[in-house]
Amino acid sequence: MSDQDAIDFTDNDIQHLGNFPLSPRLRTLLLARNRISSIQPTLANSIPHLATLVLTANNLAELADLDALAGLRRLTHLVLMENPVTRREKVKDSEREKAAELFGTALSPSPLASKIMGVKSRTFDVGGVLPGASGKADKQYRVKLTDKEKKNVEQMIRNAKSLQEITRLEKELNEGRIPAGAIVGDDAMEE
Repeated sequence: MSDQDAIDFTDNDIQHLGNFPLSPRLRTLLLARNRISSIQPTLANSIPHLATLVLTANNLAELADLDALAGLRRLTHLVLMENPVTRREKVKDSEREKAAELFGTALSPSPLASKIMGVKSRTFDVGGVLPGASGKADKQYRVKLTDKEKKNVEQMIRNAKSLQEITRLEKELNEGRIPAGAIVGDDAMEE
């Protein structure tokens, strides 16, 4: 794909614009009549020289859905006809000036602007990391153990027969769960 100047993806069922390999030669993407409702935030890194992007008749609904296009510095032709986002109210120059006073700039937005720009269509953001995708929990939970439960867990670790058993106990504690057998009142540990 890195040797292509233009790619025509017209009339497909593409829902998300993204996952492109590094394609510095690519200048034109034709994506009319798809179902695109989201754009990968890092698209500009993959297609740095994109100049023409045709997104006619897709499902782009919110202005915030187009934020990823800001990184496409060489984009000169953008077609958004027949997208829900184009049905928004038109803005006059005098209204733009008032908006600049009220909302600030893109680099230093006012609190109101930040709140409004936070609204996105409810689509899955592929750029985000899935919990557990890296092999480790994203969030470490602290488990409050009583003294008796702590002693039971320590005894379970000492009596572990394999590294997998110790890993299982550690995983349960990291996930915020008390390992089975360590709970106070469990007759298995009170022998």
